[in-house]
Amino acid sequence: MNCICTSNQSKMVKIGINGFGRIGRLVVRAALEGAQGVEVVAVNDPFLDIEYAAYQFKHDSVHGMYKGTVEVEDNSLVLSGSIRIKFFSERNPEDIPWGDVGATYVCESTGIFTTIEKASLHIKGGAKRVIVSAPSPDAPMYVMGVNHKKYDGSAVVVSNASCTTNCLAPLAKVLHESFGIEEALMTTIHAATATQLVVDGPAKGGKDWRGGRSALSNMIPASTGAAKAVGKVMPELNGKLTGMAVRVPTPDVSMVDLTVRTVKGCSAEEMQAALKKAATDKDSDLFGILGYTDLPVVSQDFVHDNRSSIVDGAAFIPFNDNFYK
Repeated sequence: MNCICTSNQSKMVKIGINGFGRIGRLVVRAALEGAQGVEVVAVNDPFLDIEYAAYQFKHDSVHGMYKGTVEVEDNSLVLSGSIRIKFFSERNPEDIPWGDVGATYVCESTGIFTTIEKASLHIKGGAKRVIVSAPSPDAPMYVMGVNHKKYDGSAVVVSNASCTTNCLAPLAKVLHESFGIEEALMTTIHAATATQLVVDGPAKGGKDWRGGRSALSNMIPASTGAAKAVGKVMPELNGKLTGMAVRVPTPDVSMVDLTVRTVKGCSAEEMQAALKKAATDKDSDLFGILGYTDLPVVSQDFVHDNRSSIVDGAAFIPFNDNFYK
């Protein structure tokens, strides 16, 4: 959702959030901290009572305490004394009265209602558009800075893809437009997620046996469709990227390791310059979305960073003019 901030509160884009888990709570924080012209007017979560929702929003083990006050009043969360967010507890999306609170857009962040059919149930509650915070098997997928300008407003349900796709796609866009990507392999060194277990146990779903091993004690190889999903937002790269994930015992920030063979040969300096320009040029489609650094950084340095992807120039490895990591 690309919105223009305005001082006229009546022109703010009003959104609702279904699923007040890790993503849902951070969407609220992002709306409060950013200048996108977005106002969260309601959240829905049938698995949290409102007092517990207030506690979880206030206390975040990764992003720290919310600096303002968090209170409960008349079935609403009241943030910093004046920001009111209506709280619903409906299990079925069609029963959530988004229209009553003026929520035009809904962020579907439960991870459950990811198909067009299921996500469209929010429309029955009064919403006009639905943005799925996860990959969708059939909804059109958009990544900010990569293909979001191709959205023509006709699709009622869209997907914002996965976190890894949002990291990889901006990088792939710059490399392909500058030098052409012949083929590429990706490994994402991925922070632990809520689907994993603290101690060994039956894997959720039962199919990925390694996924049931302790997230605290192991580096766990896993499959991911994030690289292939780049082909959905950039069709010209369809079939040219694939990859895997390794889940590691960190709470936040993941690293994408991309090995790429380019069509056009270039020097290491030329490739770095292209990436740095895309990240720092204010006229670039990726300005504020892609970052670039030459500093000796580590993952913890990027907790709460609002950019989708940051290129680590110091970790750059050229093998020859057409083969890079």
